[in-house]
Parts: sequence; structure tokens; C-alpha cells
Amino acid sequence: MKRYFIEVSYKGTRYSGFQVQENALTIQSEVEKALKIYLREEITLTGSSRTDSGVHALQNFFHFDIEKEITTRAIYNLNSILPSDIAIRSVILTGNTCHCRFDAISRRYRYDIYREKDPFLREYAYYYPYDINKDKLEEIAGGILGLHDFTSFSKRNTQVKTFNCHIYQSRWEFSQGQMSYYISGNRFLRGMVRGLVGTMLRLARRGEGLSTYQQILDKRDCGLADFSVPGHGLWLEKVEYPEGYFSCEK
Repeated sequence: MKRYFIEVSYKGTRYSGFQVQENALTIQSEVEKALKIYLREEITLTGSSRTDSGVHALQNFFHFDIEKEITTRAIYNLNSILPSDIAIRSVILTGNTCHCRFDAISRRYRYDIYREKDPFLREYAYYYPYDINKDKLEEIAGGILGLHDFTSFSKRNTQVKTFNCHIYQSRWEFSQGQMSYYISGNRFLRGMVRGLVGTMLRLARRGEGLSTYQQILDKRDCGLADFSVPGHGLWLEKVEYPEGYFSCEK
């Protein structure tokens, strides 16, 4: 039995998220359908990073096991079967113990916001035309760095053993009429990035800063955070594995 990783990118607008759900269109269900047509057998995929409804990805991964050998020709054939808003970037033969979710050492997300009405950005960024204190945004973003219990920024009914996440990067970038939030960490909770962005926007618009954010974090109550920002502004940019991971002996 051979194990393959599939690298994918997708526009999440039409989809109810990454992972298979009953009676819902998802990224996983579409890729599994394409693999079944191409390989002529049922394939069950394991995903590296779940994304919510409407969220986009520049890079995400699945892995699966199969007896057959798969060549690079599969990339062209699978992309011919898949809808236009999902693309296979690579198919990688790995060791049988490699795991696309558990072996990932970091994930990097970006949340895009535009301040001036633009019909060409409406599916890819959040329209937020309100005055906001940029200094407060940057102050709070700096306080997110490090190892913390992010219970307050996880949606309810999240089944995890720990709410601790180690954040390596947390910063805002501003340009003419647009702003983006960048965050990377070892793991993320359900709805966490949107909860952080929504809460930062709410606090900064009120002129509140790091001390108020810290109070929300410390109370470990998700009812205090703001998860209202839409999924279509969020991008999974990169899933990172240890150096040399894909060149190890198969």
C-alpha cells in the first residue's frame, strides 16, 4: 500500500467547508468524487487543515492510501474532472507513516479587508468602510503572539483535548484602501482566526486595545469574542511541514 499527499488550492465560495458533511457540497467530497472517477475505486481522504464555509485556500493537503502507482499525469486528469474552483497542485508519494494533519508544524492564514466599495473584491475580502484605530489593531495583534489558551476564540462544541495554541506570527499590513491580517501558528481552533479578526475590529473601532483583549482571552468565554466577520475574507495560505519532509525515503 502506498501513501500519497495531494496539494490543493480552491475558491471556497460555493462550498460548505473543507471536510465531508452530509448533504453538503465540500472540497473533500469533490476531490473524492474526482479520484473515484479517475482511479475507478472508492478513496477516503484525510485532510490537513479544515476550513469553514466560504473560506479559500492557496495551499491545503489531503492524503490517501492505494495499491496503484500514481504518476504526475494524474494532476492533469484530476483537474480535468474537478470543477474550475478547485485545483490539484501536486501529488506526492510519501512514507506510509506520513500524516498530512499530525505532521504539519504550522499553518498560515491571511484575512483580507477592503475599505472602499469594489465589486471585484466582494467574494475575496470583507468590506469594512468604518473608521478604525490602526494603532490599536497593531497593539492587539502583538499581544496574540506566543502560547495561550484561546478558548474565548473557539466556537462552541469544539471537540479538542486542549485550547492551547502557539502563535508565531500576528500582524496587520495596510495599503491604500485595503488591510490584511497575517497569522501563523502550530494549530488553530474552530473559527479562531475569524474570532480574533472580528474581536480586534470591534475593539479597535471603539478605541480599546490590548488590555480589553487580554480580559476576553483570560475569561475563556467565547460569548465575549466577535465571530461575525465572513468566511470569504479568509485565506489558508500555507501548511508547513518539517524541512526535507517530502524528500525522505519512501
